[in-house]
Amino acid sequence: MYLSEELRAAGYHSMQEIIDRPADGRRYEVVWGELLVTSTVSLPHQRALIQVAHPVSEYCDRFDLGETFLGPADISWGPDTLVKPDVFVVPRSELGSDDWSTVKTLRFVAEVLSPETACHDRFQKRVLYQKQDVGMLWLIDIDRRYVEVWTPDALFPVVESERVTWHPAGAPEPLVIEIAELLSEA
Repeated sequence: MYLSEELRAAGYHSMQEIIDRPADGRRYEVVWGELLVTSTVSLPHQRALIQVAHPVSEYCDRFDLGETFLGPADISWGPDTLVKPDVFVVPRSELGSDDWSTVKTLRFVAEVLSPETACHDRFQKRVLYQKQDVGMLWLIDIDRRYVEVWTPDALFPVVESERVTWHPAGAPEPLVIEIAELLSEA
C-alpha cells in the first residue's frame, strides 16, 4: 500500500489507521497521498447540505437512480485516496456490504465550500472526482451564493447563480433546484 512521505512522517502506517482515528472534531482525507485536514462544518454549511440532499434524494428515489448519502463516509479508489463527500449518490448495486469499501461509483457529489475547504474542494478533490468519472459535481459557495457545476470532462466550471440542473442518464426529466431555495437558510 502506498503512503506518502507526509503521511509516514505524520506517524501513519496504513490508510486504515486514518479511517480508524478517534473522533477529534476534524475531518481527515487523503488525495493522491496528500493528507487534507479540516475542522468540522459550520451551521450554515450543515443547512446547505440538507437543502441539497433533500431534493436530490427525492429525485433519485422517484427515478431509481441510486441512494443519496450525507457525509462523512470513507470513499476510496485506491491506497492513496480517501475522501468524505458532503452529499453523494451511489448506485444501489454497490451497496451490498455494511461498509464503504464496495462503493466505487459516485453518480453525483455536492461539496459545500468553506474558507477552510474551498481550495481542497476546488482543486485536489475536484480533479480526483473528475478522474473517477463522477457524473456531476456541484461546488456550492454559500458566501457568494452560486454553484460551480463540473462534469468529468470539463476544463472550467459552469457557474450558476439562478438554478442548478442535473439530468443523469436514465432519468426522464432533470432535477432543477433554484439557488435561492438551495441557500435559503444557509
